[in-house]
Order: sequence, then C-alpha cells, then structure tokens
Amino acid sequence: MTDEMQTFLSPATHGFVRIACVTPKVHIADPQANLAEHISLAKRADEAGADLVVFPELSLSAYAIDDLFTQEVLLESCKEALEALIRESENIRSILIVGVPLIISGAIYNCAAILHRGNCIGIVPKTYLPNYREYYEKRYFASGSQLMGEAPMLKDSKGRGYALFVDSKVPVFRAYGFEAFSFGVEICEDVWSPVTPSTRLALNGATIIVNLSASPVVVGKSRARKRLCAATSERLICCYAYSAAGPGESTTDLAWDGQSLIYEMGDLLAEGERFTSDTMTLADIDVNRIIQDRLRNGTFNDARVFSAANQDMFRTFSYTPHNLTDFHRSVPRFPYVPADKERLDEDCYEAFNIQVHGLMQRLSTSHTQNVVIGISGGLDSTHAVIVACKAFDRLGIPRTNIHGYTMPGFGTSTGSRNDALKLMKALGISSEVLDIRPAAKRMLLDIGHPFSRGERVYDVNFENVQAGLRTDFLFRLAGEKKGFVVGTGDLSELALGWCTYGVGDHMSHYNVNCGAPKTLIQHLIRWAAAKEFDARTGRILQSVLEREISPELVPIEAGVIQRTEDKVGPYELQDFNLYYITRYGLKPSKVAFLSYQAWKDKYTLPEIRKWLELFLLRFFTLSQFKRSAVPNGPKLISGGALSPRGDWRAPSDGNAKIWLDELKANVPE
Repeated sequence: MTDEMQTFLSPATHGFVRIACVTPKVHIADPQANLAEHISLAKRADEAGADLVVFPELSLSAYAIDDLFTQEVLLESCKEALEALIRESENIRSILIVGVPLIISGAIYNCAAILHRGNCIGIVPKTYLPNYREYYEKRYFASGSQLMGEAPMLKDSKGRGYALFVDSKVPVFRAYGFEAFSFGVEICEDVWSPVTPSTRLALNGATIIVNLSASPVVVGKSRARKRLCAATSERLICCYAYSAAGPGESTTDLAWDGQSLIYEMGDLLAEGERFTSDTMTLADIDVNRIIQDRLRNGTFNDARVFSAANQDMFRTFSYTPHNLTDFHRSVPRFPYVPADKERLDEDCYEAFNIQVHGLMQRLSTSHTQNVVIGISGGLDSTHAVIVACKAFDRLGIPRTNIHGYTMPGFGTSTGSRNDALKLMKALGISSEVLDIRPAAKRMLLDIGHPFSRGERVYDVNFENVQAGLRTDFLFRLAGEKKGFVVGTGDLSELALGWCTYGVGDHMSHYNVNCGAPKTLIQHLIRWAAAKEFDARTGRILQSVLEREISPELVPIEAGVIQRTEDKVGPYELQDFNLYYITRYGLKPSKVAFLSYQAWKDKYTLPEIRKWLELFLLRFFTLSQFKRSAVPNGPKLISGGALSPRGDWRAPSDGNAKIWLDELKANVPE
C-alpha cells in the first residue's frame, strides 16, 4: 500500500475520533488490583487506535463500597493508583478517563480524572448525587456544582508534584489543531437530571460527551439508558459515549451489567456485550459532521447565545492521530433506505402517505377533479400514478378521472409500453396511447434536423424533441380535461440535472416525486405493491422494478442500448454522494472515503472517484438553474429537498472548481 493510499484510508485523516468504552473486572476496594486492569485495557485500546478511553464511574475504587469511601487508607490507595496510572500513561497515545474518589478542599468528590502523556490534564467532579431508593451518595460525596478549588497534589510521570485547579463550570477539553475534537465529561446521574452538565458542555463546544457510570441494573434499565443516551446525542447534536461498571461490583442487594453505548446524533454506533468484563467497545466518531450539523441548526446557536455559553473556556491537549486503516463504524450503502426492515416499512408508510396527502391538498385547494400523467412503464411514472390512485380513492374521486397517456417515441420498447398499458388497466384509470412520432418527425423536419433527411443522427436535440413534445401534449391535454399535470421526475434526477429544462421530468403542475431519491422509489413501489394494491397489480409493479433504467429515446434498430446509469453513474453511488454532499456538506474526499467503506466490494476507488467527480460537476455547475425553477412537490426527507424554497438554495451560475480540486488533491487515482 502506498503512503498516499495509507493516508487516505486512515479514518483520522477524515476527522474521525475513535472512542473505546472499556469494562474492567472490578476488584472491591482494591485500587492496586483495579490499576492492573486499567493498565491492561488502556494498552489494548491504544493498540486499537483509540483516542479516548472511557472507564466506568469510580473504576479505581469500585462503586458499591459504601462507608469505605470515608476510610483514609482507601482514599490514599486510590490516589496512589491514580498517580501510578499517570506514570503509565506517558507511553500511551490515548487519552484515559478514569473514575476515582478524591479529597478536594476538605470534602470527598466522585471524580473523573483525564490522563494524557504522563499528566492529569483535568479533574471533573460529579454534579448530581443520587440519594433515593438504593442510592446514598450524599452520605459520602459532595456535589461538584459549586466546587472552587484545587485537586489534591498529584505526581506526574517524572515524579514532580502539581496541583490542578477545578471549578464548577465543568471545562471542555480540546485538541491542538483539531477544534472539532473537543469533549466533556459527566458522571452517571448527571445524564438523568432535568438540567444536565452535558447541555452546558455541548453549548460550550464539546462535540463528544462521555459518561462514566456505575448504574446498577434491573429489568428494563438498559432500555432506559439507551433512550437517554440516544435522546441526549440527538438533542445536543453530539456523540454520547456511556461506560458502565460491570461484573465484580458488590452484589449485596444489587447487580451490575457493564453496559457500553456509543451514540452519534441519535444513531447507535456501537454497543458492548453486557454482563461481561475485560471488554472494549470501539466506534469512530465523525466530529466534523457534528460541527457541520450544528452550523446548519440556527436553534443550536440561539441556545448557545441565550444560555451565555462560554466557548472560550477550554483546556487544550496535544493530539497525535493514529494511522490505522481499520474502520469501526458501519456505513450504510443506502442512506435514504434503512437496513432495518421494520424501520424501512415505517419510512415507506410515511413517505407514501406524505406524497398522497400532498397531492390530495393540491386537488382540494384547486377544486380539481382530473389529473393527467404521462406513463412510460418506468419507475418514476409508475410511482406517480399509484400515488395518484390513492389520493383519488381517499377523496372519493373515481380513478377514471386520472388520465394516463403512454406516448411511444422512436426508442420505446415493447416491454415498457405493455407494462404501462397493463398497469393502467389494472389500476382502473383512463388510458390512451398517443404516438408522438408523427409530431416529432414534423418538428425535426421544420427545424432542419438531419434525421428528417434520413440520416441516423440521434443527438441530444433528437432526444429533446421527443421529451418536449410529450410535455406539450400533457399540458394541452390537462387543459382539455380541466385538470393539471402530475409530475414524475425524482430527487436523484433533479440533483444530476438528468431532465430537459422546462419539459419532461422537469416541469409539471405538481410533482409528487420531487423529494424521493431513485433508491427509495424502488422500495416505495415494492411497499405499495404489498400493502396498498391487489396481487395482479403487484405483479405488474414487480415487472417495472426489474427493468433496467433507460430513457428509451434512440431507435432500437440503431443498435444502441440506452442505459441511464452509463451516462450519470450508478444511482446507488450518486444517491450516496447526494446525501453526504447536501445533508452534511462534507468534503468530496471524505465522501469518497465513506463511499469506499460502504461499496469497496463492488466498486474500486477509481470508479468511486470517477462518478463522484461527475456528480460534483453536474450538481454544482450544470443543474442548479433547473432546480431554481422546479414546480411544487412534497418534501420527504429531512435535509434532503432540492427545491429553492426548501433545504437547498444556490446560485444558478455557480461552479464546481473548489470541490473538484479538493477531490483530485486528496483521493488517489
């Protein structure tokens, strides 16, 4: 592997921070035995490339030791173990976050100590102390909410003593030269509080929040933790890493399960095995994506301002990224299509009904009882007509008021034409065949196109004459039927500009598909076939799904098989690119890295780079003027609409230079 490829394939190159939540075997009130467990796990995590290693609450002492926390020998032994771990950390690249009881300003505090390269760079005390049911923490500990003082004298790896100032503001720790890598610490009960330290930490700039926990387990507790961590990471637009104490804790009346959870903006990235010890749960966190999402969220910035957050309050640390090429994160191939069947079913239900109700509203407010749809037998027009059928059903309008036209041109195949006719018949809509070839020949003759002189010239203008005539007929037919044209063009075509301006898939009176990417439409049709229509219609819909995507504009006898994806790239790759470029604004090189992680067993890196380069060119340079004039249509996906009235607004005369330059400079050929 070349150095260039090594650099490209390292997650650290693309702004990923690797977290390890570890669960050591707990030795009750035996800090030296716990120290040995910590050293072993810290070295394993460092070898695995971890940047942050998160231990459980009070990991050096154990949690369930009750009044032993007030024993001088225990507290001294914990301090000695902490100093020994500080010395061991000198040769460990990872940042270690460990739990330890410490005497500060004459009281005992439940603390997290942040260790790095032979020093303790911070002490964070627990704010909220549970004192109900089985919890008695106020019996031993003081709350860190008002702490103003110094940590006990600690010795660094050189044996030099130093004191660390601690206050109630709970600082954010930030890496030199990598501001997006910034983290804060809270401890167990802190996340259960109505007012959490994590809120202040996130508003002060922390992209990662870690929680050291020793929460005992009862039936259903693990689900509650997951709900809390998921909601916190989504609400605060951050990563939330939770590391709980496990086997070995005292079981006088309670048990511990060692649950490890790592969430990013509501999504579970990794979960450790419960009821085991000496384990490590790894995940690569996309901190740059977190920053990008915060930039797009004005409410987050308002909350920062209203709360008087102090983003200048940081403790900085040196950061040496790993150069490993393994990747601890699952990258979905189809970001618009959930892999989980239950969630996919729910998403299809919602998307389909959004489309249906959007069309119902337009029909109601325009007092219209008729629509016109051009039906080719392809994916998009098929989906548009089944949406229209359900809208008419729910409004109590007969389906015969849906006027479907299949308009064969010079390249229309028998299969697609037959599917279109079968579909219209099965759905019970009005159907007609309108052959556009005579009109097309006349127009080609009038404009002096070589085809009219018998030459086999099948250029873009030859294709656009057919597309334009279909639209002309549909709009005039809508006037005759006293209705409007339902559009069929999808989100993927809009992103790539794969539509003729003002005609075809670009223009209509209302477009039900404008928010649906191509990869999702296939699943929507499959879902509707199973859930909304009879078996006969379902078989026809399945036939449509099996046909290769083609504009069918060039005569079959020309010997040219038109495949749309030969021109614009595989839709599965281009939908992937669309998602990460528009939803998160990621650099092209990072999109290529993620695409490679998702698709490397099907596409080579040069292929991924080639189609991403085409996407950038078409999206930023060739297509925006078309998107600036699109008709109304329902938004389906958060952050995924390309209407100029919605999520994406851009100059019609922009260019793709800086995106193309970034791609070429950072992605190996």
